[in-house]
Amino acid sequence: MSALIRGFTIIYVLLSLKWTKINVICRYSDELKTFFAHNSYIHMVLAEDRVIELLGESSLFSGMDSRDISAVLSGHMGRIKSYAKGAMIAQAGDEVRSLHILLQGSVKGEMVDFAGKVIKIEDILPVRPLAPAFLFGQQNNYPVNITAGEDAAILSIPRDLFLIMLQGSGKMLENFISSISSRGQFLSSKIKFLSFTTIKGKLAQYLLDLSAQNASSSFTIPHSQSQLSELFGVARPSIGRAISELNRDGVFRTEGKQFEILDHAGLSSYLK
Repeated sequence: MSALIRGFTIIYVLLSLKWTKINVICRYSDELKTFFAHNSYIHMVLAEDRVIELLGESSLFSGMDSRDISAVLSGHMGRIKSYAKGAMIAQAGDEVRSLHILLQGSVKGEMVDFAGKVIKIEDILPVRPLAPAFLFGQQNNYPVNITAGEDAAILSIPRDLFLIMLQGSGKMLENFISSISSRGQFLSSKIKFLSFTTIKGKLAQYLLDLSAQNASSSFTIPHSQSQLSELFGVARPSIGRAISELNRDGVFRTEGKQFEILDHAGLSSYLK
């Protein structure tokens, strides 16, 4: 008799679990449909069509329409993670095991020296891959700390799956190589920038670069003085003092974030 009771109890529990599962599936059918359409790496925070739309804005998928992108991602969608503002995404020295692509929000790359001083390398905005040049190679470790500058959503594609994607798309492979080359050029200019020991030298290089990018002596800088202090790795009052002195010397004229270089030769002299 006890065996019969146990049998009915087991059947009741199984039916209860099945009914619960049916209710869950009915309630979350759309999410589950999207989940099982791909592989176990997916953790959805964005709809697939929205992800493909965003990826179309990335240099990694330049020259590819939504059908091309969808075909490349087929079976290799990856996993989408969300990070709150200030969250650590990766630490310097961590192995780069996946290609991370910033879909929403912003992140920043920062380097900490032995004295504990934080130097901001750059702010990264969508839609950009994070540390793509360190995905392959013998020393494929993050060179800097990467933290969320604001709430962010990041697509993470494991290295082996990304390699399959590159092998299946010549256009994507070309874009990836171009992206790595661009990062190398950026890091080269960044090293040159950090080599200037004086604040005025760093400021001069920063302003001359912006002038060249805008093809004009008059332009608006994208950073506040607080952001410049992080970028230069110096105290904020030092930035304000350097700007005031160069402004007073007639090298440039400034009002808020609006700058006009009046003496290119004079500004360039601080690079020596």
